Amino acid sequence: MQREGIKLEKVKSLIQSNIRQYTMIIAMLLIWAYFQMATGGVFLMSRNLNNLFLQMCYIGACSCGMVLIMVAAQIDLSVGSVIGFTGAVIAVLLKEYQMHILPALLITLLVGALVGLWQGIWVAKVGLPSFIVTLSSQMLFRGGVLGVTGGNTIQPNDGVFKAIGQGYLPNIGNSGVNLTAVLAGIVCFALYVLLMVNRRKNRMKYHFDVDRQGVFIAKLLGIGLVMFLVFRIWASDRGIPIPVIILAVVVLVMHMVANKTAFGRHIYAIGGNMDAAKLSGINVKKTMIVNFTIMGVLTAISGVIFTSRLNSAAIAGGTGAETDIIAAAIIGGTSPAGGKGSIFGCIIGALVMASLDNGMSILSLGSFEKYIVKGLVLLLAVAVDTITNRQAS
Repeated sequence: MQREGIKLEKVKSLIQSNIRQYTMIIAMLLIWAYFQMATGGVFLMSRNLNNLFLQMCYIGACSCGMVLIMVAAQIDLSVGSVIGFTGAVIAVLLKEYQMHILPALLITLLVGALVGLWQGIWVAKVGLPSFIVTLSSQMLFRGGVLGVTGGNTIQPNDGVFKAIGQGYLPNIGNSGVNLTAVLAGIVCFALYVLLMVNRRKNRMKYHFDVDRQGVFIAKLLGIGLVMFLVFRIWASDRGIPIPVIILAVVVLVMHMVANKTAFGRHIYAIGGNMDAAKLSGINVKKTMIVNFTIMGVLTAISGVIFTSRLNSAAIAGGTGAETDIIAAAIIGGTSPAGGKGSIFGCIIGALVMASLDNGMSILSLGSFEKYIVKGLVLLLAVAVDTITNRQAS
């Protein structure tokens, strides 16, 4: 009886951990199934899914930074305004000053870094709550958008700039199928398999726990199926979007920063217990300032993608984006209480938020319904995290 009880406890623990890990994926699939039925099959068409990926790129890029901010038990409410502000900056540089795209990009990223540095100093050095600092910055940079644009809509109409948010990798073949997407899919899956097999061997070498071979193969096949479906969409449509490539680079870099560097470990330590982090020798103030500076750079990247996709900078640019970005981080497994978060998870969260926006737009729902649904999703995500943490403790 005791052995059976132990086995049941292990099974229960396994089920709970898997549900926690894959809840966001299950929720996304349910959302997709609903919109597929509600839109009469339009939602899952290749063209619309491609637009969906384009739509989520600016949310995903910024939410990667939001993950580390929230892991450190902080918050950034200014991201929507800063997205609009940095987008307006690059639009003005290209349109009004006729600047080349490269220096315009560098200046815009520098502006984003300075914004993050400004906020980090107030939080870390002065000791103000990040909620207050970023809330004031939200208003400050919303005014900045108005000042930079002069209240007008600015359209850069620069070909290279437009490609950042609207372009696709060229097709290496002349057939109806995009061979670039096909080859990229094969290469990505092969690299993923090699990475996971090597990781499994290393864990076994040092006698760490690993999945049984059958479970391991099943996971590889599951990820392979997802990759196949995604690259099939790109192969049958216009190819691989350039914003997706930018997002992929951001995700990989931020994943390395969060998991493979001392800085990333310090962020998690600060969010878990700031006093213990100080006693262990971590320079909390410096780490916090660097964290907010990285957030500023990623917000600027998001602003460039957002403005490029619309090919315009307007007063309302980025309005309300902070809700989507914060929700994407929380849905992806980041705890508002700090100490826990996933870079890869926030991309699924960004896809969930973009799916809601895309599906409601197809159904011709207005801002009234969109704001209600997004607000409820954010509330539900925080509630799930709170309940889960309470049960774990």
